[in-house]
Amino acid sequence: MKLIALLLCAIPLLSASLFAAPPKGESFGKTPDGSEVQLFTLTNSHGMKLRAMTYGGIVLSLEAPDRDGKLADVVLGYDNLDQYLKNGAYFGAVIGRYGNRIADAKFSLDGQEYALARNSSRNGIACSLHGGIKGFDKVVWEGEGVERVDGQGVKFHYVSKDGEEGYPGQLDVTVTYWLTEKNEWEIEYRATTTKATPVNLTQHSYFNLRGAGGGDILEHQLTLMASRYTPLNDGLIPTGEVKPVAGTPRDFTQVHAIGERISADDPQMKIANGYDTNFVLDNQSGNPTLAATVHDPASGRMMVVFTTEPAVQFYTATYGIGRMFGKGGKVYEGRAAFCLETQHYPDSPNEPSFPSTILRPGKTFESHTVFIFGVK
Repeated sequence: MKLIALLLCAIPLLSASLFAAPPKGESFGKTPDGSEVQLFTLTNSHGMKLRAMTYGGIVLSLEAPDRDGKLADVVLGYDNLDQYLKNGAYFGAVIGRYGNRIADAKFSLDGQEYALARNSSRNGIACSLHGGIKGFDKVVWEGEGVERVDGQGVKFHYVSKDGEEGYPGQLDVTVTYWLTEKNEWEIEYRATTTKATPVNLTQHSYFNLRGAGGGDILEHQLTLMASRYTPLNDGLIPTGEVKPVAGTPRDFTQVHAIGERISADDPQMKIANGYDTNFVLDNQSGNPTLAATVHDPASGRMMVVFTTEPAVQFYTATYGIGRMFGKGGKVYEGRAAFCLETQHYPDSPNEPSFPSTILRPGKTFESHTVFIFGVK
């Protein structure tokens, strides 16, 4: 709690006289089928800026100040829509209908088996990854600028048809991003369905607190409020077990540099070539709870994560991105970023002992995650 207090002390309090105006969308190009994509820019009075577009609900950039007040874009991405269409790498996108992996690209629900797209394979073990071939990261959402007393927002809305990517039920989804005067990026998820269906929504921004293209993230200091994790098989699918992190390179219950043990002689680390691990958060109440803190000693930037979700996927971009050119021609290489994807567990539809991800008609899926930015 001392860490959180330090962070919040670094953020000026909201002026009662400050009222944000809703941002307006501007054209950002068209998809091959002619759908227009709009770009929304959220700002606050401290200089922070978040840019997000209706294609994939993608966050293109997020500018945050360092200890000297200098702004830098702390998320990886591209300069134009065409680059995202050709090789998105899930940069900054909303992930759904099911984030992470579903083993063998199938699941059974209420006595019926459903087949999904086999869009990923590792070591000969296939799965459905991040919603399938055309998940929520590759569709055009409706976008609307919104406002509230403490900040600006953009509300994305999408209706996923019954049977889309193999999933049952028509899913009505709303994802809202807020940028507040407390330097918070808030994400609100909401969904309803016409048939029982798995739902696991998350946000897939790749962070580098030194700035996108500013080198690797191995010196970033990480703490995770998670004393357990879900072990993986050779295909990066959970085995169904939940094990303690104590005595492993996955123990971030006390602060460690991300790179300190990333090359450890450990079977799980070798499978993922680093970290691609679902951490089980200690607080399983469903209420907003502290999940992680990350600090970059070089810039002083700090990011604190709160979520209502029971887990977070920590990923160090070790194989998801090779050498590629990003914004401003900067080179992105492996370990140039990290992801903290707040979520339910991977493959939950096939693991009855995991918290359920099944949404039924008449119920509402709701989830809330907040990334707070400050300096230390």
